[in-house]
Amino acid sequence: MKLIFLGPPGAGKGTLAARAAPMLTVPHISTGNIFRSAIAAKTPLGLKVKSVIDSGGLVDDETTIALVRERLAQDDAASGYILDGFPRTTAQAQALAGFSQVDKVVNFDIPDSGVIERLGGRRTCRGCGANFHTAFKRPSQEGVCDACGGELYTRDDDSEGAVKKRLEVYREQTAPLIDYYRKQGLLVDIDARPNADEVVEIFRKSLGL
Repeated sequence: MKLIFLGPPGAGKGTLAARAAPMLTVPHISTGNIFRSAIAAKTPLGLKVKSVIDSGGLVDDETTIALVRERLAQDDAASGYILDGFPRTTAQAQALAGFSQVDKVVNFDIPDSGVIERLGGRRTCRGCGANFHTAFKRPSQEGVCDACGGELYTRDDDSEGAVKKRLEVYREQTAPLIDYYRKQGLLVDIDARPNADEVVEIFRKSLGL
């Protein structure tokens, strides 16, 4: 099954993708992972991405599309995949349609207030990168990571102002994909407000798994 996961930051796309991929026996493919893999492999596109990222720039559409095409051509994606973080724009969606036809597009629906609550309460370990939450997943000891004992902190992009800005960018650039795929009859809406276990069950039922 070939799936795209859509939704604002903090909707839980990555969390569900990590659980859905083994369920469907397909790879979970995010643009961040594609970039890191290409850089590690030192492919021509990977070297190009590294130079862009090292200079503080954003990877352009053409390069991103080429990397996704390269990744989807690998053997493990032959029977399906979960795309997380791509496409981000209608132009990217049109390009994707030129080399891979998706089966369903899962839209994780959550109000902005829910995103702000989730990301605003998130605490990340400086040591191992594990995530905790002031309301949903408290560490055993305040400010200390259960996994490695590292210090927990609030990422700059999880501040309320930064989250609101990220939501603005999402609504402007990515939200139009919801209508784009709905018109094609590919969209499946999922309520992303419940906890992860409930969302997994909603996902299973919505896709008839």
